[in-house]
Amino acid sequence: MKKIVFLSGTRADWGKIKALVQEVKESKKFEYKIFACGMHLLELYGKTFIEIYKDGFDEVFLAKPYKHHEKMDLALSESIKQFSAFVKDYKPDLIVVHGDRLEALCGAIVGAFNNILVAHIEGGEVSGTIDESIRHSISKLAHLHFVANEEAKKRLLQLGEREEDVFVIGSPDIDLMLGDLPSMQEVEKHYYQIQSFKGEYAIFLYHPVTTEEKNLEKNITQTLKALKKSRLNYIVIYPNNDLGSKTILKAYKSLEGDSHFALFKSLKFESFLTLLKNAKFIIGNSSAGIREAPIYGIPCINLGSRQEGRYKESEAIVSAKESEKEILSAIEKVQNLVLKPKLEFGKGESAKEFMAVLENSEIWGKKLQKKFVDML
Repeated sequence: MKKIVFLSGTRADWGKIKALVQEVKESKKFEYKIFACGMHLLELYGKTFIEIYKDGFDEVFLAKPYKHHEKMDLALSESIKQFSAFVKDYKPDLIVVHGDRLEALCGAIVGAFNNILVAHIEGGEVSGTIDESIRHSISKLAHLHFVANEEAKKRLLQLGEREEDVFVIGSPDIDLMLGDLPSMQEVEKHYYQIQSFKGEYAIFLYHPVTTEEKNLEKNITQTLKALKKSRLNYIVIYPNNDLGSKTILKAYKSLEGDSHFALFKSLKFESFLTLLKNAKFIIGNSSAGIREAPIYGIPCINLGSRQEGRYKESEAIVSAKESEKEILSAIEKVQNLVLKPKLEFGKGESAKEFMAVLENSEIWGKKLQKKFVDML
């Protein structure tokens, strides 16, 4: 029985890989473990590892919380040390990582240095921050690539990856998005702070851009000014824990006591999807605005450079700089839009396609020594 370890460091990547873990859990051909680390363990962000247990997964190894969670290089070194010790004990046959977070880079490094197969979910994508460099670095260390679309596959081939190692399975979170979600009534009952909105709200989700930290205080101040001036209701979700998160959280203190804002450290992923599906629009710089929102036909106001290169501006996605005037203009533009849902990253069958690859005996005999493939 092959051993597979899924590495998860944030609420976001857990939502992305959960359908894959569920499929592996139900299989009699594989044994699995979840290595939970990073943001999952931090009180400030809601200790989201608890949600993994609530989702019915008990094969979970909890890492120790970072001592330096805002220093990405130090957090990476701590992650490598802890994950290396775990791998030495568990001896997995495959390490599965997702996206572009430092925890995923940790998993890829440990796998490569210990001669363990590494599978990377959603490589080959671009963004406007250091995250893009991290994502491509992970891809160069990984042996198997499970990508969201043909465009991502093409980029991996440009990076010198072998075509037979790249599998287009779509975005795994769509499996959840198109499945059974909690009702709005259930979500409002659990997150009672939003009951006063009576279904009239937008979602605000804003992360620090580590390469633009010097502008962060001005950007978040301008953004909050615009949101307050709009007089609309907003569900505000805490940022990730990258460098600059403290600046954002400090600015959020100005929202406390304002009846137009409901702040949450984190939301259960399925609950977030229900809220997104029923929102007037989503605003901020999260990938949820450009990846998940269009699937439900929800307009997005994308702020700043964090998602640069990941989308084409359209009626559904409106770009704005972090200025009060531009944001208010964008809010005016999207408020009454009626959009059709768009399925560009799969049809909700990613987990089954992922399993089909794992059940192919050929991948388990794959050579661990990688070679660059030149483009002809």
